[in-house]
Amino acid sequence: QVQLVESGGGSVQSGGSLRLSCVASGDTDMTYCMAWFRQAPGKEREGVAQITRDGSAGYAAASMWGRFTISRDDANNALYLQMNTLKPGDTAMYYCAASRRRCGSLLPSYFDYWGQGTQVTVSS
Repeated sequence: QVQLVESGGGSVQSGGSLRLSCVASGDTDMTYCMAWFRQAPGKEREGVAQITRDGSAGYAAASMWGRFTISRDDANNALYLQMNTLKPGDTAMYYCAASRRRCGSLLPSYFDYWGQGTQVTVSS
């Protein structure tokens, strides 16, 4: 089993930045692919970005690429999401997720382990 704990969320104004962190514990050898998802009220959970063990990253949408940067530090079992130029549309609960498989589809069903989430609120 793997436990994931997120931190770093908060309230910022439009144009601001936040850095989310996720620390994994337990059987961390199972965290082959790691990702960030988000879920806004009344909407489905959507992928933000994912990253392989060799550092190859992929982003779900063009609107995120260039504003968001995903990274991981396997020595410390940590995953990060640097978010810049935040917009009100980025307001959501952000979740860290891990898969026992290589990165593939950035869909919730592909991931085996989830954190409890950290809230990000962006005001205009």
